Amino acid sequence: MSQDDKLRKQLRLQARRMKKAERERDSLLAQTVYLGTLGLLLVLPLVGGAYLGSWLDEQLPGYSVRWTVTLTLLGLAVGALNVYLFIRE
Repeated sequence: MSQDDKLRKQLRLQARRMKKAERERDSLLAQTVYLGTLGLLLVLPLVGGAYLGSWLDEQLPGYSVRWTVTLTLLGLAVGALNVYLFIRE
């Protein structure tokens, strides 16, 4: 097999790979859904923690915003873990 034949074979192989990658590329809608899911995975625990902390602060007088801040930060940590695990999958 000559050098030219090897180069042609490699070129055909790369062209096939590029065409396959182009066909399998996600659509704009699929990418938008993916980003929306990431946003919800981060924001929902954050908002839930803030809401629960605010409710606890109203129920327990004298603690000011202790629960709100604590549960908001906990919600942020849980949301970040959700996003990490979702991306890793």
